[in-house]
Amino acid sequence: MADVIIIGAGLNGLVAANYLAKAGKRVLVLERRAIVGGQAATESFGANFKADALHAGGQLRPDIVTDLDLTRHGLPESKSEPLISLLPDGRQLRLTADDSSETLASIRALSTKDAERWPEFVAFMNEAASFLDSAYRTPMPRLPHVSLSEGMPLAQLGLRLRRLGARDMFRVIRMLPMSALELTEEWFESDALRAAIGAVAVHNSTLGPMSAGSGYTLMHNWLNRGGPGNERVEGGVGRIADALVTALKSRGGEVRTNADVKTILTDDLKVTGVKLANGEEIAAPIVISGADPRHTLLDLVGAPELPPEFVWHTQSIKMRGAVAKVHLLTDGNHGLPNGTVIIAPAIRYVERAYDAAKYGQISQAPYLELTANGNVVSIHFQFAPYTLRDSEWSQARAELERIAVDTASAALPQLKASIRETKSLTPLDLEKTYGLTEGDLNHGQLILDQMFFMRPMPGWSTHKTPVDNLYLCGNGVHGGGGLSGASGRNAATAVLKG
Repeated sequence: MADVIIIGAGLNGLVAANYLAKAGKRVLVLERRAIVGGQAATESFGANFKADALHAGGQLRPDIVTDLDLTRHGLPESKSEPLISLLPDGRQLRLTADDSSETLASIRALSTKDAERWPEFVAFMNEAASFLDSAYRTPMPRLPHVSLSEGMPLAQLGLRLRRLGARDMFRVIRMLPMSALELTEEWFESDALRAAIGAVAVHNSTLGPMSAGSGYTLMHNWLNRGGPGNERVEGGVGRIADALVTALKSRGGEVRTNADVKTILTDDLKVTGVKLANGEEIAAPIVISGADPRHTLLDLVGAPELPPEFVWHTQSIKMRGAVAKVHLLTDGNHGLPNGTVIIAPAIRYVERAYDAAKYGQISQAPYLELTANGNVVSIHFQFAPYTLRDSEWSQARAELERIAVDTASAALPQLKASIRETKSLTPLDLEKTYGLTEGDLNHGQLILDQMFFMRPMPGWSTHKTPVDNLYLCGNGVHGGGGLSGASGRNAATAVLKG
């Protein structure tokens, strides 16, 4: 019998499994798909058509890589790429998290004043991201009742904030509830530069750059991306999951694929194991779920097994996915420059793209993020809401693909003629194939009332649930969102503390 069962072989589940196996626990990871990785899967969509399905880049937090010795287990180094905004006049705005001559020259072509401010902005954003990293490491207490042991980490986080200095401490606190528009207007005069930063802020979120709290999501994405661009792993993000699996097996852990968990077994609000779709029951005294909180608690445990008020709070978690993916197999002559390329020419362009999602429509002028891996071009599409007002995704797929290709081709004239095959993933596909409720990559929107001690819901920010020894480790809990592995690390720490 396993000491711990982990549901889902996504990065958070695999990170938690490794920490627990390192601590001497017998760990069994159950993955319903035939491949591991979850959102970090690199998979084939046909002959010579291999792509990072959902995330074109990402990186585990450096402490996780060190703690788990992942380099020794095959984790390749990631490479930082610039963010390249394609502007209507044919120019390219190239942004990196430094003050390289190329970056400054690119900004200076738009505004000399903005080029002078860029180094200071990058330094501030790096400080803000470093503080957020510290916050994500800090266990959140179950408010309003905070014990002395729970309060100490918060006090240490407060000291970390004070060490930023009075000016940056004030800036960080202000930034959390601000809109990306307000923030960037305080720093820069170029609309194209403000738009590029605003696009990073709303990436993977159903927010516009004018939305309150998009300052926080900018900080979050800057941390996970290592700046405005992206961290690309040679061979694809699936290499991260492969290294974690190799490391887990070396520590005595086990991963089973094609193992679809249908029920979390309980007895008098205490976990006893899981039941698979094929009827097999596996006993374990501890179960950790990498699935989103709503699916874990309402579907796998079941509302009748839980306190009514807790069920209501779980049902109220805001998901609201509005991201789609369009992968293109080309003949190689796509014309895409090296880097993370965006179509976001003006900040109001990005806001109008978001407006469509508010009304249940696919944006006709979407914010796109494009990356190339050899002959494959991957298009990240915002905004395409999970729930369409006047259609269903079974009928809207062709429209999504047309808009994505036409919008990208307007800026990249060679692209359309180079396309040989297309594979799109709608928000409904994200739910059915990847287990993302409402197509939400974050397992719950990163918004002001779902952050820190209110994630996934007030009073339940410690990874625990009303079911004894059932824990949550996915993107929907504190530290989650993206491919950082932070919430998996934190959940393992909570389990080991008991």
